[in-house]
Amino acid sequence: MRNSLPPVPTKLPEIEVVAATRRGIPRAVLVAPAEAEEGAAYGTSGRTAEVREVPEDGDAPRWAAGIGEGAPKDFRQTGAALARAFREAAGNRPIRTVQVVLPEDATAEHAAELAIGLSLGGYRFVVTATEPKPPVPAVRLVVAHERAVPAYANAVARVRVLAAAAAFTRDLANTPSNIKNPAWLANTAAKVLGGTVDVTVRDEKWLADKGFGGVLAVGGGSASPPRLIEMTHRPRGATKHLLFVGKGITFDTGGLSLKPADGMHLMRTDMAGGAAVIAAMRAIGELKLPVRVTALVPAAENHVSGGSYRPGDIVRHYGGRTTEIGNTDAEGRMVMADALAYGIAQFKPDLIVDAATLTGAMKVSLGLRTGGVFATEDDLAARVIEAGARAGEAWWRMPLVEDYATGIEGELGDVRQAPGGPGGIMAALFLREFTAGLPWAHLDIAGPARADKTYDDVVPGASGFAARTLVEFAASYEG
Repeated sequence: MRNSLPPVPTKLPEIEVVAATRRGIPRAVLVAPAEAEEGAAYGTSGRTAEVREVPEDGDAPRWAAGIGEGAPKDFRQTGAALARAFREAAGNRPIRTVQVVLPEDATAEHAAELAIGLSLGGYRFVVTATEPKPPVPAVRLVVAHERAVPAYANAVARVRVLAAAAAFTRDLANTPSNIKNPAWLANTAAKVLGGTVDVTVRDEKWLADKGFGGVLAVGGGSASPPRLIEMTHRPRGATKHLLFVGKGITFDTGGLSLKPADGMHLMRTDMAGGAAVIAAMRAIGELKLPVRVTALVPAAENHVSGGSYRPGDIVRHYGGRTTEIGNTDAEGRMVMADALAYGIAQFKPDLIVDAATLTGAMKVSLGLRTGGVFATEDDLAARVIEAGARAGEAWWRMPLVEDYATGIEGELGDVRQAPGGPGGIMAALFLREFTAGLPWAHLDIAGPARADKTYDDVVPGASGFAARTLVEFAASYEG
């Protein structure tokens, strides 16, 4: 019997925009390097994200934080640093509310970026015997003029939905795999998203009846059977239909092609792509975006047992195409292939975007803070990258090298799953075989989906990467 963990998303701090301060509430002021005199008084140089606690002295602020050149990204980083400082202070003595005083020339965009940092910088996920430190307190953003409050408040409200998507992605990916199996992930999605989008959970019997051979092969070695999570946002009058697909491997041993022991404990986050899709769908529903979005997350555990699939097997996917298995640790593309084929046949979308922690090769190519984009159309790749820029997530386009495509061709089956060659590119070319020639973008997030150190609004553990990009991507089709 598995442990239980309430499927409740992490509560983010409340953030409101006000035009007047209230005496007695702890304050933080934002300082630029150009304001040398004020910065010196508070003990800060004004560098981005440099936070100094000011000795209590009458009505003086309690914190001074640098905003560097004052670009939107500086406000995001400083907001995250302040959130961590607020959490630390709240752990020492209770603080219910903090006021952050914005510079007079701060725009609504600056306020929104600051809010993102304040929302996510203090994120924590722990499962302990003792109560964790209190969450970041409520925050009031103090603007200079009363008439600016509505515009600033609207901008902050929108990015709070995006922040919640990133936090929920982190929650799902961080959840230990003795709690999180495919059924738990599916039930959590249904419970949390219910009311914002339509959610349908398909069980192993349905998967077998429909011929989801890839999902069943990968999940066959586990005592926890696989699931397919279907989510639908279908507003009236929508003219564009997007299909999102996210990899949902709730734990990955590598199967019979067993992974090395070092680092295997991190495989609880191997469903980070699926988590991003689930969280993005929640945000898309809450924002009521006027675009139709269907999302699929094939969920399975890749384990070792007498039921495990083997190198040399031939697997038949949804729709009939067959795959020669070369490496059972290339399981993500197997479940994604089924979902892509099903989603296209069943829902007939205009275009497809998938997200997956698919290949370790992308960590070598792009490091741990940038996602890889493979796309069949220039416009589609540009939309993803631009959406990421708005969301504060970095993407780099990778090539779909046609000269390598013949390597995917099978000998006993239609295609080969792990033919060798450049890993990220070959995995993308494999997935392309299941996209029926539709416009398609593949997001490989194996690098940035996890973090081992704090940076920007990211803390160690699952980063929540891609959820905000997917929301902004869908929003780019408004109108």
